[in-house]
Amino acid sequence: MKKPRVLFVSQEMIPYHEESEIASVARYLPHGIQGKGKEIRVFMPRFGCINERRNQLHEVIRLSGMNLIIDDSDHPLLIKVASIQPARMQVYFIDNDEYFERKYGLRDKAGKLYSDNDERAIFFCRGVLETVKKLGWSPDIIHCHGWMTALVPLYIKKVFNEDPIFENSKVIYSVYNEGFEKTLDKRFAEKAVIDGVNIKNLKAAATPDFESLNKLGIEWSDAVVKGSEELDAKMDKFINALKKPTLEYYSKEEYVDQYNKFYDAVLEEAAVETN
Repeated sequence: MKKPRVLFVSQEMIPYHEESEIASVARYLPHGIQGKGKEIRVFMPRFGCINERRNQLHEVIRLSGMNLIIDDSDHPLLIKVASIQPARMQVYFIDNDEYFERKYGLRDKAGKLYSDNDERAIFFCRGVLETVKKLGWSPDIIHCHGWMTALVPLYIKKVFNEDPIFENSKVIYSVYNEGFEKTLDKRFAEKAVIDGVNIKNLKAAATPDFESLNKLGIEWSDAVVKGSEELDAKMDKFINALKKPTLEYYSKEEYVDQYNKFYDAVLEEAAVETN
């Protein structure tokens, strides 16, 4: 019997990013889940603040070389990989010189959001799925962490739903309080449309603010995790009203066991539906 496979997609991760709730979970949860006997893969953006030499990143030539078209422009997809030796865990990085070759992550030196964060998120989500497809690695669970991953559930359900790699994948979206003010570029939804996705599918993100992107991710997911102890009251109400399988918040001391049980429950429910 093959090990269940869990794909972790996160916008940030320790030690490649400063410590945050998302970065911490993205580092320690995959390690813990791997220890529970599941097979894992981990993806994050290769932000320019990540020192490639110190972290020993190297390009995976066989996975790189694809071009993704966003807003009628070609953008080369580069895939890099590094290892976290104590955890015996590999991390894959989605890279592109135009989007990620700058000194900071999602904000500039002054703390202002980059104006192309919408395209960077689209590129990241599409890049992850195209790379996993190229790897030929079929995930049973895809677990998304952070607003930057909000398009993954939609793309899985509408674009990759009949692909043999993803046809049985269940998507879980974790909601955190780490967000941003104002909105992304107002053409976000228009730019996110690709074959299989129409503008109506992106209705939740018509005004692409932090709340709307989370709602988009939740709407197209099979299950939801409350990643922060206290979510905004409106977001909490939105999650509860959907009546999707939901995991409440758990502390660092508890969450590996709880997430592992939750993954198993989602997979068991999927098996019942299939039969």
